[in-house]
Amino acid sequence: MIIEVVLNESSRKIAKNVNSKEDFIRFMDALMNDFKINSNQWENNTLTDYLAAVQNWTEDIEGYYINNNIPMPENISWKTFADILMAATMYE
Repeated sequence: MIIEVVLNESSRKIAKNVNSKEDFIRFMDALMNDFKINSNQWENNTLTDYLAAVQNWTEDIEGYYINNNIPMPENISWKTFADILMAATMYE
């Protein structure tokens, strides 16, 4: 149980410090490892549920930043997110 908590906290800590492509890759690695070990702890542990949560969270993105008293990021590249998600449907 201790390992599960550490990995989850590690993923969250890495997510807060993503500032480059390399950081994002490291975050994705931590997130995948967390899912492999803790998928039963994830609220959205199927691809359908996870993608629905991504969509729902994106619709309410402003609320996250307002509720956490964090400035809303400017110049978000939504096209890049779309490219990443589409490419992952066929990329190995």
